[in-house]
Amino acid sequence: MREYSPDLTPQWKRPKPVPEVPADTDLVVEVAGTDFCGAVVACEAGTVTLEDRFGKRRVFPLEPRGFLLEGAVVTLTRPSRAPAAPLRTASGSVAVPGARARVARAGRIYVEGRHDAELVERVWGDDLRIEGVVVEYLEGIDDLPAVVAEFAPTADARLGVLVDHLVPGSKESRIAASVTSSDVLIVGHPYVDVWQAVKPSALGITAWPVIPPGQDWKTGVCRALGWPENTGAAWQHILSRVSSYKDLEPVLLGRVEELIDFVTA
Repeated sequence: MREYSPDLTPQWKRPKPVPEVPADTDLVVEVAGTDFCGAVVACEAGTVTLEDRFGKRRVFPLEPRGFLLEGAVVTLTRPSRAPAAPLRTASGSVAVPGARARVARAGRIYVEGRHDAELVERVWGDDLRIEGVVVEYLEGIDDLPAVVAEFAPTADARLGVLVDHLVPGSKESRIAASVTSSDVLIVGHPYVDVWQAVKPSALGITAWPVIPPGQDWKTGVCRALGWPENTGAAWQHILSRVSSYKDLEPVLLGRVEELIDFVTA
């Protein structure tokens, strides 16, 4: 057994305790015994990294009484917790707390139906308000060429259009091809309806059911999944299970982001 050995150093010769200060990011300290002064940029594995005003970085051990804070000796310690990650919007963008909605731009994003508009609002609503982008729905795109002509897009008032079932050879693809303005961007997803853009896993199902041609697709989905044949209520259930971009298929995410970039360029 190790014998106890009392500290016989006179009290007046013992070093006085010094404050312990967490090495939080951007804390500015001097290194005791040197002329190096810098801000904390990292603290890990018993060391702290400081950056001086010229951008030079050096690593120092977290030794007791090893630093000066405003001229007073201190002991730096690791921060009690890591800095909080920035808040994110439902689309994954960095949130801007307290930001006011921007005055609406002249440009617009058109989507086919109300369900499309509600889904875009649920995931990208915060981003759209900051950018001043208004989303409207068309109730189908059969009259898209006339709608575009009436809108009269320009370089300062661009128009983006999101189309369901935009696949080669479809009616939708033929209508989209008839619009040739360089101030209009028409993109789409391959799904029969925007319902399918919600990942099955978000709804607790393995896959969206395949509905034979000739049947109303939404009604067929309700029947196949054992839901009441109320497509409005079914959609509200689907929408309630979407909390962020992670609940949507990548093919829709990419198209909506493309439209936002286009009308805000």
